Amino acid sequence: MIDLDFDKLGGVLPAVVQVADRDAVLMLGFMDRKAPQTTLRAGRATFFSRDRQSLRTTFAHIVSIGVDRDRGSVLLRVHRSECEPGEPHGFTDTIDWSSPGGDAALMSGLDSTRSAARGSDYAFHC
Repeated sequence: MIDLDFDKLGGVLPAVVQVADRDAVLMLGFMDRKAPQTTLRAGRATFFSRDRQSLRTTFAHIVSIGVDRDRGSVLLRVHRSECEPGEPHGFTDTIDWSSPGGDAALMSGLDSTRSAARGSDYAFHC
């Protein structure tokens, strides 16, 4: 098994869940050191619940698992049909950064982070 880096975020790493046939992102979860092993054994996405301090196995069957270059996050591609029917999934809300107020201030902060990170592995490349 690939040696994942759990130390960057204090014992967990981010796991992006994506629908395999549409590339839609369903969620962002976290995995502790046991979650990847449980995911591979069960064939289903398993996450560490930071609130409950325990593992949570979902109904989403794994199609493939990707690991980023620094081994600090994973991408779980899953079958969409395995998710709970009738429930909204994914990132459905958007930030209106052009409106005055909080959204614009938030996006301004993201823009400055984006400028500072150019050329690094963590830059937003749009």
